[in-house]
Amino acid sequence: MTSSPAAEATGSTVDGVLRRSARRTPARVALRYGPRSWTYEELDDAVSRAAGVLRGLGLSAGDRVGAYGHNSDAYLIGFLACARAGLVHVPVNQNLTGDDLAYLVRQSGSTLVLTDPDLARHLPDGTDTLALRDADDSLLARLPAAAPHDGPAPHADDLVQLLYTSGTTALPKGARMTHRALVHEYVSAIHALDLRATDRPVHALPLYHSAQMHVFLLPYLAVGATNTLLDAPAPGPVLDLVEAGEADSLFAPPTVWIALSQDPGFATRDLGALRKAYYGASIMPVPVLERLRERLPSLAFYNCFGQSEIGPLATVLGPDEHEGRMDSCGRPVLFVEAKIVDEDGKDVPDGTPGEVVYRSPQLCDGYWDKPEETEQAFRDGWFRSGDLAVRDAEGYFTVVDRVKDVINSGGVLVASRQVEDALYTHPAVAETAVVGLPDERWIEAVTAVVVRGGEVTEAELLAHAREKLAHFKAPKRVVFVDELPRNASGKILKRELRDRFAQD
Repeated sequence: MTSSPAAEATGSTVDGVLRRSARRTPARVALRYGPRSWTYEELDDAVSRAAGVLRGLGLSAGDRVGAYGHNSDAYLIGFLACARAGLVHVPVNQNLTGDDLAYLVRQSGSTLVLTDPDLARHLPDGTDTLALRDADDSLLARLPAAAPHDGPAPHADDLVQLLYTSGTTALPKGARMTHRALVHEYVSAIHALDLRATDRPVHALPLYHSAQMHVFLLPYLAVGATNTLLDAPAPGPVLDLVEAGEADSLFAPPTVWIALSQDPGFATRDLGALRKAYYGASIMPVPVLERLRERLPSLAFYNCFGQSEIGPLATVLGPDEHEGRMDSCGRPVLFVEAKIVDEDGKDVPDGTPGEVVYRSPQLCDGYWDKPEETEQAFRDGWFRSGDLAVRDAEGYFTVVDRVKDVINSGGVLVASRQVEDALYTHPAVAETAVVGLPDERWIEAVTAVVVRGGEVTEAELLAHAREKLAHFKAPKRVVFVDELPRNASGKILKRELRDRFAQD
């Protein structure tokens, strides 16, 4: 294991998280990916050598480096190498192409893009690239002959990553994350999610998304666990690991938990090794959660909620807190302060809907090259989340909707989540998203977009909803689709549904 004299003085930095674990348990396996396995000492050494490779290409501290690749050990090494070399990592959704991809590369000012060979062709012409793996001159292939980085260590207040927002309502914005902010978030995650060195986590969601990287993989590296990395959250490989006793902890958005619960193996295989189930990134329908708990009654469920700008973990509902409040996203984590305010930024009483605002050392320090958006997002030292929620007297938060997704039906505001939960109680509804569409009479007509899991008609679903909801909340229309549009984190892109069906 190598480390420079300058690195010895490093404070709270992202790469320091790995260095400390490597010193504490050098021979323990840190990461498994396919046929390759890395001990903590080997992984730390690889990061130092990869940092040397990057700085040897002429990159300077503060330069942005894009990361446009699939899940792999090389992707993780690339991120940590950027952190150790004082570079700013820019994770890019591997599914982006065309103008969307070009926008992120251009807006971030990325000098170099770390990529996989099969993706490189999608990058804008003239983009400087370095293959992460699967090439003779890739980052992974250069490590054995590379000299470890021995330059100045990054400072805790330096930028380490631009976390681009999901862009569900507008062009993505790059949240400026410092080493200090992310390390605070790691401590919050370890504390709230009960992450332990003895856990056997499997990481199946994309590493370019902040939840998998910063709520789970990096915090688990911090505590010294053995991590298994998969290419994607396909039910088969996940269930194989659980049944073999090689995985006991899994994070997934509701859409993946739904797919797992619908897989034939979920009902028949021995899944007793699975001890911790983490969900988040979008709202878990209560009926779906109830079905999961019925199948695995001893499984501890944690609801994780937040957004990119806060690292991204903001609140957690622990396994002993679900009873009676399964629709809640929990209470703020260790380093997060949250409250509910009205449109003027004034505190509202418990039980009153309003916008969630945050104050925290985990927060970004603004948006990259977007001063106006930064000014709009921060008010009197608080970050405006855009989430509409209610806080109860015990401090638990329940997200009602995104502020921009609330439906104005005949002058009455309707939260789409309540309508969705009512629809999910029908056995033939596999997935649903409720949006407001322009309507001459209602201003916005409550419209349910449904993926069927069985035979059901529009009339039957409308009647079912009217039994569960007040008349003004019930859908005026049901539209059936084969699948719902989602971004990388599993969030449903309601703006696409509004645009698509407003034309009908």
